[in-house]
Amino acid sequence: MRKRILVVALAVLVLCAYTAKDSLRSWHNESFTTGEVLKYKVHYGPITAAEAVIDTSPTLYKVNNRVCYRATVYGKTTSSFDLFLRIRDTWQSYIDTAAILPQRSFRNIEEGKYRKKETVDFDHYSNTVAVETKKKNKTKEAETFKIPHNVQDIVSGFYYLRTLDFDKYRTGEVIKVQGFFDDEVFNMDVKYQGRETVSTMAGDIRAIKLVPKMPNNKLFKGEDAVTVYLSDDKNKIPVLIQAQMFVGSVKVDLYEYKNLKHKIFLANK
Repeated sequence: MRKRILVVALAVLVLCAYTAKDSLRSWHNESFTTGEVLKYKVHYGPITAAEAVIDTSPTLYKVNNRVCYRATVYGKTTSSFDLFLRIRDTWQSYIDTAAILPQRSFRNIEEGKYRKKETVDFDHYSNTVAVETKKKNKTKEAETFKIPHNVQDIVSGFYYLRTLDFDKYRTGEVIKVQGFFDDEVFNMDVKYQGRETVSTMAGDIRAIKLVPKMPNNKLFKGEDAVTVYLSDDKNKIPVLIQAQMFVGSVKVDLYEYKNLKHKIFLANK
């Protein structure tokens, strides 16, 4: 009898351990899906300095045995601005479709003569990340870092914000998200500042206004230097980003969008 009880107890423990290891949060997403394409012009003062594209691959991928969206952000300076600083940057995140968490992120940075490639693999069961970095022709040995529960990368963090129901937030309320970037965990505090209509190259759009808190740095002018506007509809796509910098103002302006999950509502139509 005792042996039978012991066997049952061990079986229960093994089952519980397996279930805990195999479980991630389940997060509701009605805002985006595969195939979405967003295109932006980047203005530095009166000059169109760069272009950016955010796309969600038409294909789903499997990473760490989880089904993922592949979201990619491409940024490049225009031919005229290349004379000052040539930029060709790619940021990529494999976002778990069920948990809206990053399973892997990738960066390929080309800014002037600076080069960096980085791959980050997330293990949300053990709360660790493995980071492999290559600068020019030198590959740095992979390092492992501890991370908190449900941590985001930079790209996945924006997709996560798109899933939130902003009707539940009061003006001035802070949304707290933890992220991992450049080998460090950081607090990505985002203040909800209500709704307003903004003018973009794609038209006048009713938008949700968010202000992420910026850390002390030599680039942005104060902790409230950046304002992000998401379309006030079910898509919640970024339609306008404004940044006040020590060397001037920058505006990232939506001019084209394709394959949205829902119809976008333009204020002038």
